[in-house]
Amino acid sequence: MIAIIDYGLGNLKSIYNALSKLGIPARVTSDKKIIEQAERVILPGVGAFAQGMRNLKDLGLIPVIRQVVKENKHFLGICLGLQLLFSESEEHGRHKGLDIIKGKVKKFTQKLKIPHMGWNAVHYSPLTTYHLPLFRGVPDGSYFYFVHSYYVVPKDKNIILATTDYSEKFVSVVGRGNLFGVQFHPERSGPLGLRILKNFSSY
Repeated sequence: MIAIIDYGLGNLKSIYNALSKLGIPARVTSDKKIIEQAERVILPGVGAFAQGMRNLKDLGLIPVIRQVVKENKHFLGICLGLQLLFSESEEHGRHKGLDIIKGKVKKFTQKLKIPHMGWNAVHYSPLTTYHLPLFRGVPDGSYFYFVHSYYVVPKDKNIILATTDYSEKFVSVVGRGNLFGVQFHPERSGPLGLRILKNFSSY
């Protein structure tokens, strides 16, 4: 069973419906015991970084998330869920994150339209191969759906699995062990997005 963490932010129904379409059992929950007992965990998110951290704190979910990652449980952060894994964000001030991945969340600086919204290509880094479980059957340069104004900057460049260009190159996928994070929305990215969710549920 996949636990989809409900902390009051994010398109939970879309993710749940995508998994249901694939025949994958899932529960949308903020129950700590269910999250701890789940085989895999998804941290989604749409909204502000600071509000996301406040909600996780108020629900007592921060220690649970850190623990399941420490146990090397299969974990996927999506959009804001990816950003919250990082040490801090500069969104509307300086705010501390979960600090599971060392690095910062920064705002786009170019003069292009913000948020970066729509379809864009994801290019694998030299560290990534087609055999990486999350991207099995997903060709390099495939397009996925993005909606964000901030992007992650990992301190450890070895966890960068893919990048995307929006005037400047930014990190769109990170991963280490069973921990992954994607800046795009797989649940809104058609067949290839569903393929990523299916890969996550089965590797």
